[in-house]
Amino acid sequence: MAYDEKLAIFRQGRLNPFDRGEEEDEIQEDRIPPRLEAKELFCSEARTHSSDRTMDLGLAEDHFSRPVGSLAVCDVEQLEQAIEECKRLILELPEHSERQKDTVVKLIHLRLKLQELKEPEEEEPNLRVLLEHRFSKEKSKSVKQTCDRCSAIIWGLIQTWYTCTGCYYRCHSKCMNLINKPCVRSKVSHQSEYELSICPEIGLDRQDYRCAECRTPVSLRGVPSEARQCDYTGQYYCSTCHWNDTAIVPARVIHNWEFEPRKVCRSTMRYLALMMSRPVLKLKEINPLLFNFVEELVEIRKLRQDILLMKPYFITCKEAMEARLLLQLHERQHFVENDDMYSLQDLIEVSSGRLSCSLTEVHTTFAKHIKLDCERCQAKGFVCELCKEGDILYPFDSHTSVCHDCSAVFHRDCYYDNSTTCPRCARVSERKQDEPPDVKDVIT
Repeated sequence: MAYDEKLAIFRQGRLNPFDRGEEEDEIQEDRIPPRLEAKELFCSEARTHSSDRTMDLGLAEDHFSRPVGSLAVCDVEQLEQAIEECKRLILELPEHSERQKDTVVKLIHLRLKLQELKEPEEEEPNLRVLLEHRFSKEKSKSVKQTCDRCSAIIWGLIQTWYTCTGCYYRCHSKCMNLINKPCVRSKVSHQSEYELSICPEIGLDRQDYRCAECRTPVSLRGVPSEARQCDYTGQYYCSTCHWNDTAIVPARVIHNWEFEPRKVCRSTMRYLALMMSRPVLKLKEINPLLFNFVEELVEIRKLRQDILLMKPYFITCKEAMEARLLLQLHERQHFVENDDMYSLQDLIEVSSGRLSCSLTEVHTTFAKHIKLDCERCQAKGFVCELCKEGDILYPFDSHTSVCHDCSAVFHRDCYYDNSTTCPRCARVSERKQDEPPDVKDVIT
């Protein structure tokens, strides 16, 4: 039988579900069975048509529906043979040719079907808890995810997969029982601080030449597995625990003001992502000299100090509370609580200039409410008691100074030129001396 005739009979053999039509009921009963014909065609192609079998062998066969009376084991074996043949054809065909591209697409479909046969569908729970992970069953059919356990692609169309709601760890359903890494969210809750030494390397010998996380044997020569260093912890990891992801390392930012992303392991990447917006860096204790070399930090510190001086006005102002002015800083709540704590995200935005712009805008809005829009806040201004001249003063004005004891506000020049004590503090002291002694003091 000629090759063209075999191919025509093969394509009409109801093997491809996409080619089924009304004519399938008219197929003659004495025709060669489809699977035997496919096998015969496969052998024929292997002998005489090595360049044409790309589109015939395994690429037109129905691997997406199980024929009546066939066994799963048989299907698995046939799929594995077709996959190997596709892989060989991909290497033989001209690079970037249309046939090679079609073969690659079919190879993906064959592998998906093989995995489906090996993993029969079962009803999976929507929520699973393991090693402090809270895994939620995903409904997305995206195929762009990667399993953090086996490093394989998650085919959302046919595979069940889960995501941890705490640290966003993703894995196949089949990999759930193989997970040995606890949830990074628990580490953030119990140990909310950074490693502040730059790449504290201890050496592979201290790690017993094993991955710091899964204890897989590693070496710098790549035998049996490549050792990859995490710039944050300084330790070495295997290729399963370290995917060469990059992240900004806090120690390099604080000590060198360096924001170049460095290679870190997977667990470190998740930890840094969860810690990104947490205000745990007290710069004036860790590296106070940083304010001498980074002018932007000095500007941000002054804006934060002014906002803290404005806060009492808003707390006692009904209009400000109704307008919820302080909620303009809800993403940076620590800015209305102190002026010395920073998050890594704050420092990154200081370097890029975004934080200065956004904070200046908030500062302008706050000052406008106090000095122009609200009469109650205007009434809480101060008059310089040293010169008794000039406009109403506020503690956040750039040309004023505030008494540390009584919080009175003066012109800066008047305050520093005055050799006497603060007039307000002096009145308070005299008033206390004129008050009659307390009964308890008389008895003692």
